[in-house]
Amino acid sequence: MEYQLKEASGKLGILLPGLGAVATTLIAGVESIKKGFSQPVGSLSQMGRIRLGKRTENRHPLIKDFVPLADLNNIAFGGWDVYADNVFEAAVKARVLEPMLLHAIKPELEALKPMKAVFDKAYARNLDGEHVKQGADKMELAQALMEDIRSFKQENGCDRLVMVWCGSTEIYIEESEVHRSVAAFEQGLLDNDPAIAPSMIYAYAAIKMGVPFANGAPNLTVDIPALVELAREHGVAVSGKDFKTGQTLMKTILAPGLHARALGVRGWFSSNILGNRDGYVLDHPENFKTKEVSKLSVLDEIFRPGSNPELYGDMYHKVRINYYPPHGDNKESWDNIDIFGWLGYQMQIKINFLCRDSILAAPLVLDLALFTDLAQRAGMSGIQEWLSFYYKSPQTAEGLAPEHDIFKQLMKLQNTLRHMMGEDLITHLGLDYYQELVDTL
Repeated sequence: MEYQLKEASGKLGILLPGLGAVATTLIAGVESIKKGFSQPVGSLSQMGRIRLGKRTENRHPLIKDFVPLADLNNIAFGGWDVYADNVFEAAVKARVLEPMLLHAIKPELEALKPMKAVFDKAYARNLDGEHVKQGADKMELAQALMEDIRSFKQENGCDRLVMVWCGSTEIYIEESEVHRSVAAFEQGLLDNDPAIAPSMIYAYAAIKMGVPFANGAPNLTVDIPALVELAREHGVAVSGKDFKTGQTLMKTILAPGLHARALGVRGWFSSNILGNRDGYVLDHPENFKTKEVSKLSVLDEIFRPGSNPELYGDMYHKVRINYYPPHGDNKESWDNIDIFGWLGYQMQIKINFLCRDSILAAPLVLDLALFTDLAQRAGMSGIQEWLSFYYKSPQTAEGLAPEHDIFKQLMKLQNTLRHMMGEDLITHLGLDYYQELVDTL
């Protein structure tokens, strides 16, 4: 594949459905970084380096200096929310960032006010939204979102747009007939089909407007044939799903190591407590199931019990999430892992991760926005599997198993960037460094 990569000229608009803890932490963070108050720690696009060529060449540029990404000073933020609070008010209520930092960038945050959201309480039972759009049907709501997109682009002088879903986890649904073709989906919008979730309406509106879409929640959203087909038709990049933060991040770091050393796992018990809006939404069983399916799939794909029955065939995997308001956005996870080694002798690993959910998620949103815009400028339409690095449940082509090993995901991402820029791919074979020895064999 050859890419005709366009430069990142002009302004990039980043549209965020859901201006809660994650989105406001991102926006405040970018404003703080622009003023020199903070560093973009956790953002691969801003602080990560990439090796080019042979190890002996010692070429390790910053990724942002290697590929043409939008500059943080050339970004405009916008979004929708079920609450009318401006970004400063929402950030204060989220209680993620220190008040002194927020007040230092208060004018910039107060200027950002949410557009009315598309909301259906049936998909988030624990939320009550009053800042919501009204429409005769879901198609009318989609058209209202398209008008929002059009107005935002014009009012902010944006040359390009990208949308990243930062809204709540919706109730668990499975693919049905209305999701299987563009025609069926559009008819479903007109018919107010209950199987079309709010997040799908956002994704449909974005794709129809030529705006690439990344899904940060475990919802089906864009991971249905109808919207994948629509994305191809409109030449739009899409990816998902569910930002990889906290406990699942630890799993995708540790599990590949156990698998690489052929160590067995008998059980993996995972428990979480968190008290932010996400935790409140997940306190409802139907919303929790959506998250549970996303979190449970990780270990099965890494260990592949069917192919490794002696090591993982009897593995018991349990995930629990509990709403605990006093913790706010500071999520705490406990993992108990029962493993066994040589001759079947048993061992245990205990992990207690006291993380800050939005602090881990915000740089992922930034990277996904910048890399998705890069993919769009490279003409890479449809599913962007190379962005799996950022997701708990990476979206792939139909019939293709996702890769969950974070190290393989990183290699895929970096090799995609090298390929875009005409650099040699790196395989880590390394035999060429010992060619003289090889020639004597």
